[in-house]
Formats: sequence, structure tokens, C-alpha cells
Amino acid sequence: TVEDCVNAVGVNVNTASVPLLERVSGLNKALARNIVDYRNTNGPFPNRTAIRKVPRLGDKTFEQAAGFLRIPDGDNPLDCSAVHPEAYPVVERILTKLGTGIAEVMGKPAVLKGVSAENFIDEKFGLPTVRDILNELEKPGRDPRPEFKTATFRDGVDSVSDLQPGMVLEGVVTNVAAFGAFVDIGVHQDGLVHVSALANRFIKDPHEVVKPGQVVKVKVIDVDLKRQRIALTMRLDDAASRPTAQTQPGNNTGSAQRGRGPSGSAQTAQPSQPLSAMAMALAKARLKS
Repeated sequence: TVEDCVNAVGVNVNTASVPLLERVSGLNKALARNIVDYRNTNGPFPNRTAIRKVPRLGDKTFEQAAGFLRIPDGDNPLDCSAVHPEAYPVVERILTKLGTGIAEVMGKPAVLKGVSAENFIDEKFGLPTVRDILNELEKPGRDPRPEFKTATFRDGVDSVSDLQPGMVLEGVVTNVAAFGAFVDIGVHQDGLVHVSALANRFIKDPHEVVKPGQVVKVKVIDVDLKRQRIALTMRLDDAASRPTAQTQPGNNTGSAQRGRGPSGSAQTAQPSQPLSAMAMALAKARLKS
């Protein structure tokens, strides 16, 4: 949820809006408005203690919210960390043991390497809490969210007409259906990876292999310029189809010419071949779009 994200990452109390602040644990819309009004009247909060001056923000609320409210460049470097003000005395004991100041400790894992969490346990703060404090001192303000990976689209491939069968591209899955997955490869038209082309094994449900937002590598199997359809595969060893009249931009071969051979004589129409699984999936997608 939004609340989980806000409380995991924290917010800058000197810049956060009312809608963002009201997501912080312990705060509601009225208190969030009071914080912004107080900030607008009195200027940025210099430290977390100053937040107590906000009207109607009592001790219990401060206890719940303070650890999630950050103050960059404030009076105390700890105010920009996830260390709760109630735990500042633990940090002071650690600094005394090391014989150094907070600026020489925060973000310096080597300095904290020899510190044993067991030496700073007391009746109020147990081992897990002290370990969390040490971790925060090593990497203050760290973002616990996993790294967000995005696809790197190939330069020069900006439209369907730039695609050629056999190209291997990076893309991001935009949707997963029963018949396969749609992938954005940077040409303003998603391509389809049929369920049979998702892996080198039988796949009953595409969700077993891919999910929306996942970055994948795909090979272009076929391009239908007229219908703006792109057939892709995640089996990079699959053979691509040869370029046809439909895949060649600017090819204006007429239907009358298609029925005649080199001598101009009419050719007997060849019976159409059964649709492949990929073609059937593309047809289904076209009907739904």
C-alpha cells in the first residue's frame, strides 16, 4: 500500500504535501494540514523536536510519526535517518565508545565494523533494535525498495517500420493474457510473445514465466506493417521469418501483379496454409483491440 511505502522510505517533513504527510503512521489529514501550515508560517523545521510545536500534535502522535519524518540538513544528522528520537541515547553511547562524533560515523561502515550490538542492549532496546540502529548508521537514509529496472530500447528502432525479423531487443512486459504476453520494445506498438514461445518447455499459464513490468529479451519473428502487428519470441534460438511484402516499407506491389508470373500469365492460386499458433494469437489480439 501507499502507507507501507511511505513508512518504509520516510518523507521530508519540510517539503512533503498534505496528501503525502497524511499517509505517515500516526498522522491524519488534519494533522498533516497543521504541519504544512506551521511550516509555511514559521519556516522549515530545524530538527525533529520542533515538530512537537505543531498544534494538536501530541506526544503519542509524535512517538508514532517521528521515525518516518526526515529533516535533511537539519541540526542533527540523525533527524535524516530512520533512527527514532527515542533511540538517540543508544547512538550517543555508541559514539562515546568509539570516541568520535556522529559525522564521522554515519555512512562509514568501516568505523562501525568492530561495534558489537550486544554491548548496547538495555531494558528498553533489545538486540534487534540495536542492530537496526547500526545498520541505519552504516547506510543512513537507505531506500529499502528493490532497484527498479527498466528496459533499454535500441537506438534507431523507434517505429514498427524499423523492425526486421531476427532482431534481438530488450523490452518490458505490459500485459499477460492466456495466449501469451505483450511486450513494449520501444516502437509505440506492443509485440506479442505467444505462450508457445515464452520458454523452451511447455507453459500452461504465461504467468508462470512473465509478469507485467518484467524486463525481457525478445527476438522479432515477424512484422506485419499493414496491420501493425509484431510477433516476438523469448526463445532466442527460434528462426525468424523472411521479410515479405508486408514487412518491407514502401513496397507497393499490386494485387494484380501478385497473380501473374514472370511472363505475365496468370498463376494458379495456391491454397492457404493453416494458421500457426502465433498467427492465431495475433488474430485473436486483433479482434480484441
